[in-house]
Amino acid sequence: MTTPGVPIPDGAPADTGMNVVAPRYLTADVQGIGGVLKQRQEDFLVDEIPLYHPTGEGEHIYLLAEKRGMSTVEMIGVLARHFRVNRRQIGHAGLKDKHAITRQIVSIHVPGKTPDDFPMLEHPSVTIHWADLHQNKLKRGHLAGNRFSIRVRGVTPQSVIHARKSLEMLASSGVPNRIGIQRFGYLHNNHLVGRAIIMGEQRTGLDLMLGPNERSPASQRLSRELYAEGNYRDAFESWPRVYRAERQALHALADGASPEVAFSEIDPTAASFFISSFQSAIFNAVLNKRVEAGTLSELLPGDVAFVHKSRACFLVDAADAASRETRERMDAYEISPSGPMWGSETMRGTGESYRVELEELTRTGVTLADLDRASSLSLEMLEGDRRPLRIPVRDVDVEGGMDEHGPFVRCAFELPRGSFATTVLDEIMKINPLDANQNG
Repeated sequence: MTTPGVPIPDGAPADTGMNVVAPRYLTADVQGIGGVLKQRQEDFLVDEIPLYHPTGEGEHIYLLAEKRGMSTVEMIGVLARHFRVNRRQIGHAGLKDKHAITRQIVSIHVPGKTPDDFPMLEHPSVTIHWADLHQNKLKRGHLAGNRFSIRVRGVTPQSVIHARKSLEMLASSGVPNRIGIQRFGYLHNNHLVGRAIIMGEQRTGLDLMLGPNERSPASQRLSRELYAEGNYRDAFESWPRVYRAERQALHALADGASPEVAFSEIDPTAASFFISSFQSAIFNAVLNKRVEAGTLSELLPGDVAFVHKSRACFLVDAADAASRETRERMDAYEISPSGPMWGSETMRGTGESYRVELEELTRTGVTLADLDRASSLSLEMLEGDRRPLRIPVRDVDVEGGMDEHGPFVRCAFELPRGSFATTVLDEIMKINPLDANQNG
């Protein structure tokens, strides 16, 4: 599926239809406010809303960790070194923005020990607000949602009028549950790396990760040229240390490993993130079609409905779609239509809904048989899932103001887990995120 004006990223196979698609706005009739996000870390605040609280007993230390200008994966590395544990002994409920100040719960498996057995963590980018004990490891998805407070810079305070109108519309109709541009990485090609993993095309995946790319930071350009020349040792030595997955692959290549072995050296969390990016690109394409059709707030025969509270799914037949009970549950945000995060075990709809979803998978050159075969890799995300096509946005607040850094519009709201604040801001700002390149 080709989107006019959106170029295929460097290294993208031309026949996969895997462009990162621009959003279709539900609030298209409201003027966008423009502006810029994340000029300063303090402009983007995220607070995780936990699904449950620690009991005070168990083998896992639970921490409320605040990080600044650091990814969740990087923070896990800091915690692993401090607590002297393997990264696999650390649990988290989800990945948080790097270019922000975020607070999230993290678990550390340290049998027989308590927080008092460890010194206080001292790190310029990580602060621990409290520590307690609990019985189980924190896993992805173990959170209720996130609370955001975001300042949009480069706007006039008067544009708060348009921001408020858009946000009130979204609070009434629901937000298209688009997966934000940050899921596709700073090169906007994580989804292509995920496709390569699924298809067993490790050399292609490494080229996408490590080869020359016009979007790459200046600090990487020499290293990428060295990789393209086959000089893996110098590429590894010159690659910035903050990029863990890239350095893991380069280190293996420098030691003479095959592309298959080099790819296997990448941290499983990063590899699973690439898989999720592939799934996300297809989900966003399905979502765009639904917004264009004007059926985001409807359940159609053949849809797979998503139950927001339990996260269960069920197939919608003609009687369900036409019933008053279904309409009432939709209006109350108890249920919503869903889209596929394609994997080997993804629940499938029927009829036209299934045809559209399968068509978007097929456009990538990946088949259902390919997904089944890839499941043997034992990576998270490969089993697949369903994701609601719309989500509620609650407890909204909008204000215009000015501080020592200039005028701003502040938007605050709460979203359920797995949702991106940038999808809400897309609707308010109406700047193509592929052009803005501000969500990294």
